[in-house]
Amino acid sequence: MKTVRSCNRAAASARGLLRATTTLAMVLTLSSCGLWNDMMGLTDEPVTPADVAAPQAQAQAVPAETPPPPLPFDEAFRSAANKLFADANVSADQANPLVIDPLVDGVTGVQYDTTRSMQAELMTLAREKYPQFEVREFSSENVSENPLVLVGTFTPVNEMRKTAGTRNAFRICLVLADLAKGVTVGKGVAFARIEDVDATPTPYFSESPTWRADGWVQAYINTCQKTKPGDPIDPTYLEGVLTASLISDGIDAYEAGRYQEALDLYRNARSTAAGDQLRVHNGIYMSNWKLGNRDEAGRAFGSIVDYGLRNGQLSVKYLFKPGSTAFIPDPRITEPYPIWNEQIAKRAVQSDSCLEITGHTSASGPAALNERLSLLRADVIKQRLIDVEPAIEKRSITNGAGSSQNIIGSGTDDVMDALDRRVEFSVIDCGGASS
Repeated sequence: MKTVRSCNRAAASARGLLRATTTLAMVLTLSSCGLWNDMMGLTDEPVTPADVAAPQAQAQAVPAETPPPPLPFDEAFRSAANKLFADANVSADQANPLVIDPLVDGVTGVQYDTTRSMQAELMTLAREKYPQFEVREFSSENVSENPLVLVGTFTPVNEMRKTAGTRNAFRICLVLADLAKGVTVGKGVAFARIEDVDATPTPYFSESPTWRADGWVQAYINTCQKTKPGDPIDPTYLEGVLTASLISDGIDAYEAGRYQEALDLYRNARSTAAGDQLRVHNGIYMSNWKLGNRDEAGRAFGSIVDYGLRNGQLSVKYLFKPGSTAFIPDPRITEPYPIWNEQIAKRAVQSDSCLEITGHTSASGPAALNERLSLLRADVIKQRLIDVEPAIEKRSITNGAGSSQNIIGSGTDDVMDALDRRVEFSVIDCGGASS
């Protein structure tokens, strides 16, 4: 069996080096549209050498403009929605079938209470004011007829409209995609005040035990944020939209307490070409757990771990007491943790994987304290894995990132930013050691 050559020999040095260098975790901060690109419907293209060839004097003479302040939420939402529907390049002489693929957070893919209410309002607005659209349910049957699909992201951004630092606004991005033609046909963007928004995740997403930047969700986000009207739809999104309708039905059933129906829908989604995605694996695990199928739930969590190992990274939402390395004293939440630990440890050893275990904290509290606390939490999880599989001791290292890699960045220390307090498992090189 392979071992991590440097871990026991120089653990302290490894930790220092890992804190000083780029983490090996593949957590993606998803690209976001800049203010002016969004308003003009332009794409977020990377900067090329030609872009920086302008004379330095001219660049120095034009300071960066501060974007205008965000609008009250209702005003911002109506602005984006009316622009989307009014300017859409669709036939005005017929009722164009329209479905809405549920709106998501533009960084995490999570659905909020607010995104759900936005979806309902979009359906009402289209029916009452825009007769060129025939609003239908987002079902596999309707999707198979190649309708227009409305996708949307709702993204926390800072004062310069970037997904970094302190967020003080939400960017609303709405896009219409024509499945029959394979292109986008409309776009609307606006910015809303963050204090006006309820960003509480819906039950399926708040209860999901794991997260990663899933490629299928990324394709949805790209379809909204990286296109202008007339651009091709992201091909990965096109490939997975039928599966997305099954997942959406599964989420609805789960949140309505119809757990057996949800389980059947997730299993159906898993059998499709685009079914190997985290939303499906999480849904199968969660539905089994709610149904009391503990053995099935354990195997389903093992599939989640396998998915993470295949893709190099997985974030697990262990919930600790504030400022502590002890789990919160709520058995309803912590009861499955031993099952998680067992599956992570055994699957890592079975797959001959080595792990970097990284703790994270929210932005509240001093940075140095957060870094230390996050490392101690990673050490706690590592010891739990060692208790299951002693071989993990020589096959893993720990790291504390503090709040330097926040994904949500709200600093609210509640369910909204639970993902910022994750423990992350990244597959790393075992150092080439032989058995």
